Amino acid sequence: MVKVMIVDDSDAIRMVLRDILTIGQHHMVADLSSGIQILEEYKRAKPNIVLLDMAMPKKDGLMALKEIMEHDPHAKVIMISASDNQETIKDCLKVGARAYILKPFNFQDVLDTINKVSTSN
Repeated sequence: MVKVMIVDDSDAIRMVLRDILTIGQHHMVADLSSGIQILEEYKRAKPNIVLLDMAMPKKDGLMALKEIMEHDPHAKVIMISASDNQETIKDCLKVGARAYILKPFNFQDVLDTINKVSTSN
């Protein structure tokens, strides 16, 4: 069972991701609607994986990703976004994201990505 932290400003997306985690028999340890408290919650929840939305108000996914990676360079973060901008994707991977999932996503693709990232070093 993988411990997962979900960070997305959309209630609907967070609900779908929770359902996906349930189907995959993973455990949600935190559910945030913004990146504002992400580092504090990351430290508290100690997730194996973070599912992090790219476009959020106040603190976007790239800023939140940088914050997590500065604290924990071995963090396993999967970015989720509706944008397929190649520069943005490259920036996220360069900062340390392990994968980048495009919205709208497929349940199985999300589970496969979580499983792949959770078993990687």
